[in-house]
Amino acid sequence: MKLLLTSAGLSNKSISDALLELAGRPFSELNLAFIPTAANAAMGDKSWIINDLVNCKKLGFKAIDIVDISAISKERWLPRLQAAEVLLVEGGDASYLMHWIEESGLKEILPEMLETKVYVGISAGSMVMGRGLDSDMVGELYSEVVANPEEDDGMGIIDALIRPHLNSPDYPKMNLDYLEKISKEFPDTFYAIDDNTAIKVVDGNVEVISEGVWKKFN
Repeated sequence: MKLLLTSAGLSNKSISDALLELAGRPFSELNLAFIPTAANAAMGDKSWIINDLVNCKKLGFKAIDIVDISAISKERWLPRLQAAEVLLVEGGDASYLMHWIEESGLKEILPEMLETKVYVGISAGSMVMGRGLDSDMVGELYSEVVANPEEDDGMGIIDALIRPHLNSPDYPKMNLDYLEKISKEFPDTFYAIDDNTAIKVVDGNVEVISEGVWKKFN
């Protein structure tokens, strides 16, 4: 199983090179399925989705499909995900995304799909791959109303939580000093990563890829 869990997608060469290594083939030979579902519950400007897609376009993928698992039936989204070598799951509201991963039926088949595909997470798309979401902590750090606060399970593919957007001006509490303080209230192990950092996971082995700042807590 190969994962590349990012804060802001394919934002620098180190992260793009890590994806190239995981895929084992040139981008020109790879189909990418872009899953925007988490953004459906996010308020405000969505230019960051455009930026993420532009970064994918610049790498020269063979094809980029956009597949919203909340908008179409499994009969329609499943063959499109099966046709892709890379699944890129966009950011937004992690609890909303996790709800639709379960509701759509993707949760049951995703682990098997990832035996032959690379999973790239952006923000919420990375968070759902942890052992849980901890919606109370998410609400505290990001000062956001959580769409599905009762949805606190993650996929459990990695034995830690992911906290993206370290040092982002959009999230004043996402700084190392505040995280050090809050880590005593929330004892789970978590990675705080900035927008130039990714966590690469290969069959359970974790490596941090970074041109920026990150820290592992607890």
